[in-house]
Amino acid sequence: MMKWIRTLHLYLGCLFAPMLIFFCASGAWQLFGFHSSTKDGSYVPPKWVSTMSQVHKYQGVNGPSYDNVSEAFRWFSLLLALGMIVTALLGLVMAFRQKKPALAFGHCHAAGAAAAHRLPLVCQ
Repeated sequence: MMKWIRTLHLYLGCLFAPMLIFFCASGAWQLFGFHSSTKDGSYVPPKWVSTMSQVHKYQGVNGPSYDNVSEAFRWFSLLLALGMIVTALLGLVMAFRQKKPALAFGHCHAAGAAAAHRLPLVCQ
């Protein structure tokens, strides 16, 4: 059973890693406003940053319109989200099935869950 879980985790990770990296990177530069120009014009983002941010924010490169989003992109994005959830859960299963540091994994998982739970409260 563990071999099958590891294999599934490997293939899902390889399938979705490029899109996960893309969305993490484009989300990270959006956190600090690197995707848009400043009002005084002192900063203008590179074209590729603006374009990639459009994909992240509006599911396309045509600007702020959700009407032009392709169904294929929506379904792929849903598949990406579900795949990452399954991959993370499989990773947790593998971590807790390890014989040595299961307690350490439990503490790390609990800390991550607490941070995810508290994040909306901190961001208000």
